[in-house]
Amino acid sequence: MLELKQYDIAVAKHHKGLKRTILPVLSWNFHREYLEESKKIFSDCNKLNVIASSSKWIEEDWDFNNRLKEEVVIVTNAKLQIVFASHNMTKMNGYEEEEVIGKSPKMFQGKSSNLKTSSEIREAIQLQQPFEKTVVNYNKNGEIYICLIKGFPVFNIKGKLSHFIAFEKAA
Repeated sequence: MLELKQYDIAVAKHHKGLKRTILPVLSWNFHREYLEESKKIFSDCNKLNVIASSSKWIEEDWDFNNRLKEEVVIVTNAKLQIVFASHNMTKMNGYEEEEVIGKSPKMFQGKSSNLKTSSEIREAIQLQQPFEKTVVNYNKNGEIYICLIKGFPVFNIKGKLSHFIAFEKAA
């Protein structure tokens, strides 16, 4: 018993000598935000994988997990109707996924959008070629934002055009 008492005294002495930093509860909020963002990225990856597997996309190394951290991902079907929009689109332009599903990406354009750039994108889509363009788009409340778009046609295992995928980033 004497040995345990000496141990307890040594542990108490050690803990008294430690310098502690007391953090307010608010500082823990960053972890919750990180966790929520991670859940949304995981959910988006799952949705994209469902689209890819059900449409039998040719294997591409899109690295959705890392791209979703910094870019908005929009997928349209071959008729250019939006079938998927990542959760982080809301940060870029204010739209929720439910508001854009079934609509054309043209919904983000307006009077200041460059017609030449739009025409070049349309031509690349018709030729089923990848493109990279900087465009002037409009967010939900009508304000202009500049957006870098990297678009790619996506083919199924039979070689038929299945979807288009765009990785977008505010420029």
